[in-house]
Amino acid sequence: LERIQGSGNYIRTTQTMPSVYSMFRLELPNGGGLPTADILSVTACDKPEDLPQFGTSAQGTRIRRLRYLDSTIIAVEEIWLDASAGHVDPAQLSDSLYRYYRLQFGFWISRAEDRVSLAPVPDWAPPQFAKPPGTTVGYIERLSWAQDLAPVEFSRTWFDTEKALYVQRLT
Repeated sequence: LERIQGSGNYIRTTQTMPSVYSMFRLELPNGGGLPTADILSVTACDKPEDLPQFGTSAQGTRIRRLRYLDSTIIAVEEIWLDASAGHVDPAQLSDSLYRYYRLQFGFWISRAEDRVSLAPVPDWAPPQFAKPPGTTVGYIERLSWAQDLAPVEFSRTWFDTEKALYVQRLT
């Protein structure tokens, strides 16, 4: 809402359809790169105890993916969506989970908190990922909120720091 003295009140428009990749923070060392992903597995199961509190269910859907930037493998990731969000159909998943959430479940991720550190590559990482399990790499934990006040998703991303950088821009 914008008030202009002597003119009135106006609703300022904003971009109503943000880029489906607007929250993707990994880039090639020289900048950018088109993010894509291969689905490794989709499993409905109990949430492990090492996850932070999110959602309202003790169960979730675990999605494991291999991530690319411009056809370069840069990361493996594990995404947990709270079971209360809905049933995930692996055949309908796309490169952008946030777009999938919006189209299939009617909610969108409105904010996220990232914690960046180092961690060993998990034992489930496929051989295509250049760093073998146990190797220390860049690591991101993300807690994501839908448009309401509760977090609905938690993800872990292990990335190859020789092939990608974590980049945060304020605009």
